[in-house]
Amino acid sequence: MVKRPVGRTLRGTLLGAALLSGTMIACASGGSLGSAPVPTSGTTIVSSTGAVPATRTDRAGDVRWADSVLATLSLRDKAAQMVWPWVLGDYTPDDDANFRRIQGLIRDQHLGGLIISVGSPTEIASKLNALQRSSRLPLLVGADLETGAAFRARGGYFLPNAIDLGGATSFPYAMGIGATRDSALAYAMGRATAVEGRAIGIHMAFAPVVDVNNNPKNPVISLRSFGENPQLVARLGASFVRGIQENGMLATAKHFPGHGDTEQNSHLELSRVDAPRARIDSVELVPFRAAVNAGVRGVMTFHGVLPALDTSSLPATLNPRIMTDLLRGDLGFQGLVITDALDMNGVLGKMTMAEVTQRAVLAGADVLLMPTDNVGAIDAVVDGVRTGAFPESRIDASVRKLLAAKHEMSLDRQRFVDVQAMRAVVGDSTNQSAARTSAERAITLVRDSFALVPLGRLARTARVVSITIAPKVDLGAGSAFNGELARAFPALRTLTLSPESLYGAASGAGAGAAVTGGTYVASPQPALFPASVENALRAAQGADVVIVSSYFGASSSTARLAAPDGMAALIDGLHRSGTKVILATFSNPYIATELPATSAYIIAWGSMPVSQRAAARALLGLAPISGQLPFTIPSVAGYGAGLRRDVLTTPQPATSTP
Repeated sequence: MVKRPVGRTLRGTLLGAALLSGTMIACASGGSLGSAPVPTSGTTIVSSTGAVPATRTDRAGDVRWADSVLATLSLRDKAAQMVWPWVLGDYTPDDDANFRRIQGLIRDQHLGGLIISVGSPTEIASKLNALQRSSRLPLLVGADLETGAAFRARGGYFLPNAIDLGGATSFPYAMGIGATRDSALAYAMGRATAVEGRAIGIHMAFAPVVDVNNNPKNPVISLRSFGENPQLVARLGASFVRGIQENGMLATAKHFPGHGDTEQNSHLELSRVDAPRARIDSVELVPFRAAVNAGVRGVMTFHGVLPALDTSSLPATLNPRIMTDLLRGDLGFQGLVITDALDMNGVLGKMTMAEVTQRAVLAGADVLLMPTDNVGAIDAVVDGVRTGAFPESRIDASVRKLLAAKHEMSLDRQRFVDVQAMRAVVGDSTNQSAARTSAERAITLVRDSFALVPLGRLARTARVVSITIAPKVDLGAGSAFNGELARAFPALRTLTLSPESLYGAASGAGAGAAVTGGTYVASPQPALFPASVENALRAAQGADVVIVSSYFGASSSTARLAAPDGMAALIDGLHRSGTKVILATFSNPYIATELPATSAYIIAWGSMPVSQRAAARALLGLAPISGQLPFTIPSVAGYGAGLRRDVLTTPQPATSTP
């Protein structure tokens, strides 16, 4: 799905194998489920220490089991299998009101699955085990794991010390993998995602993003895409899919038929792609075809209109000509179609949730993700059958696929995970090593006019100033980066500018926000106050070099992808004082188009600690720089640009030279 922002408070394979290859006790709830052949006791617990098998290929056996269960379900129970609510992965006691609410929904309404959001690995696993116990049939659990399991499963930061509480393994964003051009790294990322995700109880990754990000103004995809070149996105996306699915998890290509060439954020409004059909065929659809050919088991929909595919005002999510005729007919996809979140403005518009639900079913959806009213969505599916909007056989087709996927994941026999044993897998040294390699090889040096890089040639006594520009909620912004720099420059001076009063998080029904209609609201454009800029300029006086790092970029609440107001004034002021400036971005790779040219410009492809450390090590000359832009930065650099730097072998001088 299109992402809600995950701040540093909660943000969050085996590479060697990838490179060498080249390439649950259930509690019956009664009701109308009857005597479905699902074990209610003695269910095996999945051990996190053992290797998770590849997704099984006994499709006939999966379907036989699915049909045996399907025959026991009422129409309402079938409809409930298609409705998946949003669940926060935080710690909650048994009597917590929110936990009781979702537990009651699963137990009483017989929901078929859920999408789990942010929490620590152990908190997520423990909560999923508890919810599995509340469900008569095993739950199929999905999660947005775009940069690995840590995209959702991190422990956050402890205040007031900002102590990193660790978590699962985090890789750079997909665009960073695009900068490496390496399909083995994409596979390793998928492999680590699957192994760690399954260990904490997740069965389906809502990843990879295979949108072709060919519009620099796109406010919501950006780093999440592998790049602007459809062949590159197709190759890396297919490798990511194989890495996930050959290691025991289901992958999902998103957002069909392509969310890259938009200037609207589908969380906030209906998006639009105005490209002609020939361009859509030759660009947007290329990675989806590759993903289908790679056997991807899921496809997530796009909340936007594409006039070249259909002149109606229906977004793709609700459009049979796109989701059935094009995806299933032309591309031959036979897997699970998952709607993007149904609480988003891009699909809700002026429709009721009941109308949105029925239109999504008519369009071909198998999973109705995050409706604003879960019970109402079930009712709408039932009413659709009873009023003749669609036949019950249409619902049977979706539920059969969902049940078959559960059998494929062995959930009929083992729906629980071993919370204690997961520590042998989640965030282990092998996966972390793969992530570090990916992060270091992704670092891209776009510009270095005065050969400032590597900074390791400066004396340890050099006056280096690091200015971090980040939302206040991004507790980890600059922490790992500055920690690495301080090893080389003990007198490093750091300063953080946080325009927090002008920047807010996204709101939505899924996040439990009290917003009228459960819809998303845009955050105002972040801005640096003039006094903050002046303070930073004073702090930088006399510096040998100043590094200005930005952590602002695309998110679910971003209406316009742009540099924070006042950032240009800061760089101008540094230039006027004769200071050498290095611009580093950890979020918006297009940010240089709106700022004065700096002496050097480096892109790190994510604010996670692994990317911060990689950026610092690259700047210091402790790691080589080899990344190439997987997109064009208008008026700055073309596709494929990237300066190379070798590891600095000359020892750092002890004192400054005049």
